[in-house]
Amino acid sequence: MSEWDIVVIGGGAAGVAALRTLADAGAKALLVEASDRLGGRACTVHVEGMPLDLGAGWLHSAQHNPWVGIAQKSGFTVDRTLPRWREQWRELGFSKAEQQAARDAYAAFDRRMRDAPPASDRASDALDPESEWNGYLEAISGFINSVGNAEVSIADYLAYEDAATETDWRCEQGYGALVSRHAADLPVALATPVTAIDRSGRRLRIETPRGTLTANKAIVTVSTNVLAGDAIAMRGMDDIYHAAACLPLGLADKLFLALDQGGELDADAHLLGDPRNAITAAYTLRPFGRPVVECMFGGESAREMEARGLDGAADFAIEELCGLLGSQWRKRLRLIAGSTWGRADYILGGYSHALPGRAAARRTLATPIDERIRFAGEAVSETEFSTVHGAYRTGVAAAKALIG
Repeated sequence: MSEWDIVVIGGGAAGVAALRTLADAGAKALLVEASDRLGGRACTVHVEGMPLDLGAGWLHSAQHNPWVGIAQKSGFTVDRTLPRWREQWRELGFSKAEQQAARDAYAAFDRRMRDAPPASDRASDALDPESEWNGYLEAISGFINSVGNAEVSIADYLAYEDAATETDWRCEQGYGALVSRHAADLPVALATPVTAIDRSGRRLRIETPRGTLTANKAIVTVSTNVLAGDAIAMRGMDDIYHAAACLPLGLADKLFLALDQGGELDADAHLLGDPRNAITAAYTLRPFGRPVVECMFGGESAREMEARGLDGAADFAIEELCGLLGSQWRKRLRLIAGSTWGRADYILGGYSHALPGRAAARRTLATPIDERIRFAGEAVSETEFSTVHGAYRTGVAAAKALIG
């Protein structure tokens, strides 16, 4: 294989952003991606004429999300309809009084984390053991952090919360489609997993099943679960492997159920399946007005659904929806698409969370051990982790650091 100035390893949002930045600067750069597509956990599939995002779907913190401008320049449509996550459509299974009580429990939990954080830095240690809403708080942690509160660093969680805004938009053609489009016409090698980086010579030797690449520099953007699993052998990088292990990926999966004559459901309405149970899903009814229900599982719930498989997860979702909407919907809902990110070989999970007491691992991962190699990806961001725009910024920063 050819010689390059810079090789980017991993074709998710960080890798794509790094490659585009390098190309715009005139660098001779190549992106190698282990799977057969770009985008990583931003993945748009087309089913029955609809673009469906199986991973990232929301342009979070849209006021300062660079993908908004990229979408507009690329001819993609940005939908500014805000999510209705705090509303239960028609109060089904979750009255206004109960919704307020759950919000109050969350606010009290947040205050305890801020005002009297436990020495353990473990979010679950800030829960009120007497609260009837702890199941709700576990479910919310699953959606936000992709794990339960027992695995979440309070310092890490608050760093994200304090940086995020309440403005979340969507891309009509799909977030995954937008990310992959950003690398259009640039040098990319798909189905090319990197197995080792040899730093012993003047130039880096990057090993792949398709041959050896040589490069002056490299940007590594693979997920922390892949990195911590030693999928890429790099001698002398023990601190990096340890940091990645402190920033594991949880689980966040989606299902899409086709709707048969669902016009009576409000477009973009929201339902939480069971507000008192950690094993539940969040449902968006008719997103973009399309004849589907988007089902979101996170944390413990996603782990349970991956064990059941897509058909089992669909049965669970349909049962929850029928419990809220009525049994007549059982014959009007069918599975058409779904994700199981924990089983995706070159990803192995949802998005990163810092383990209790390990928030500083994000900075360690961003600090180069070898000046020729930079690490990027959502896990590297200290305040915008778990987001596509956080991954983007780290990819751009890594590229700029290497080209000077």
